[in-house]
Amino acid sequence: MKKLALLTALALASAASAQSLSGTVTVWSWDAAAKALQSTIPSFNKKYPNVKVNVVDLGNQNVYDRGLAGCAAGGADMPDVYSIENNEAEVFWARFPDCFVDLNTLGADKVAKNFPAFKWTELMAGNKRYAMPWDSGPVVIFYRRDLYQQAGVNPTAIKTWDDFIAAGKKVNAKFDGKVKMGIVGNGQDDEWFRMLANQNSCFYFDNAGTSVTVNKPGCVDALNTVKKLYDAQVVATGDWGGQITSFKSGKSASAMFGAWYEGTIRTNAPDQKGKWGVYPMPASKPGGVRAANLGGSALALPASSKNKAAAYAFMENALATTGGQVAMLKSQGLVPSLLSATKDPYVKVAQPYWGNQKVWQTILDTLGDVPQARGTQYFQDARQVMIVVQADFLKGKYKTAKEALDDAAKKISSATGLPVAK
Repeated sequence: MKKLALLTALALASAASAQSLSGTVTVWSWDAAAKALQSTIPSFNKKYPNVKVNVVDLGNQNVYDRGLAGCAAGGADMPDVYSIENNEAEVFWARFPDCFVDLNTLGADKVAKNFPAFKWTELMAGNKRYAMPWDSGPVVIFYRRDLYQQAGVNPTAIKTWDDFIAAGKKVNAKFDGKVKMGIVGNGQDDEWFRMLANQNSCFYFDNAGTSVTVNKPGCVDALNTVKKLYDAQVVATGDWGGQITSFKSGKSASAMFGAWYEGTIRTNAPDQKGKWGVYPMPASKPGGVRAANLGGSALALPASSKNKAAAYAFMENALATTGGQVAMLKSQGLVPSLLSATKDPYVKVAQPYWGNQKVWQTILDTLGDVPQARGTQYFQDARQVMIVVQADFLKGKYKTAKEALDDAAKKISSATGLPVAK
């Protein structure tokens, strides 16, 4: 009886606590991520019926820019919950250490072990946890089954980037060059370079964040591969919107992105159900690594929030519960970081949109092979340099990829104050 009375008292206390939370929680996010967060609101409101959640889709760059401006203004015009990409996170902790709440003070230290240790690396400064891990971005190739088949391309035979280029030539021949194997944001982004560099265990900086490594052999190989793809004319150039338009109109036989792009394809081209499939990204050489990461985000709580308890409760429900993470996986294809969610039965379910392929199993099987990479607080500085250098290299401004990346390394070093690694 005493045990029953204690359990009843705890249940009542929990209910009372839930009832005590009220008001509005405003969340800033973007695109599929914003839609994913909206999918967790029903389960949150079952626990906290008196809290209204308002998810605002500002677009990725706008969230970043307004976050920097808000922190620079002492937290003015900031939301209650702020979406942040992992590779940009350290910009905020370094420049504005007082702009966000240390989530340990709200209980994050108690759930920390439920996430992979590497997911916390860029979200902490010292012992403080400034954001909670959300999703990962394991890279795969999304492909149109019907277009590959018509061109006589077997995706299981594509093991290396040379194989990918050979397949692209078949696609070019079949569709008179009107269908390409992918769209590269050349001149606007360097995401293909980053994915290929990460695959080769290379990035802008070393994993300690103390030196510039963008001119190391793995990065040189990555930039050379991008050029080979262009020289073979198997890829086209386009921005984010252009890439979506391309696959919707059937002009893209493939797309390479982090796994979160699953939701982008599925929700923008519902009429193409059953026509898509997934396979691991090609390796740089036979038997090489077929894994990389692009993206992956977290949620932070601005110190200026007037509703911190409710904001943290929303974050915890969305990110630290299997139900919240799986809801976002189902809704928008966001790959969960929460360990229990990666083992949920849904991961092994055949997906009708993807030709009944068990795509989440295919995608999650690559996670353990992803080489580590760290964005550091200088991620955007380095990215802006590389966008220009990559475009100039493809135009012929540099004789070799090594020459281009040596120049990039010098410019990144000048912008950040970090030495170029020997």
